[in-house]
Amino acid sequence: QVQLVESGGGLVQPGGSLRLSCAASGRTFSNYVMAWFRQAPGKEREFVATINWSCSITYHADSVKGRFTISRDNAKNTGALQMNSLKPEDTAVYYCAARLQDSSVWSVWGQGTQVTVSS
Repeated sequence: QVQLVESGGGLVQPGGSLRLSCAASGRTFSNYVMAWFRQAPGKEREFVATINWSCSITYHADSVKGRFTISRDNAKNTGALQMNSLKPEDTAVYYCAARLQDSSVWSVWGQGTQVTVSS
């Protein structure tokens, strides 16, 4: 199956921007639906955004809608999460995840990248 590695996290001030990347290797990335999740300290992992294989369908959680944008480039086997107007409550470990198109289980996960929003 595909393997995922996230990058791009860091410390940013409120109102700032970050772009997270997800590099995929192994099986054909275009066979997978991709998503981003996040987990803040002491909280459960929560869904952030998802994108289908053809990039024709995206969905963003209400908490990030209008501020975050998910994208992917199947030719480069990469995914991304552009995060603008960041808030302190966006602080979390962000995970890239993937599932086969005919599965409801997010079976592949990256190791996560830390995003900290603080002045």
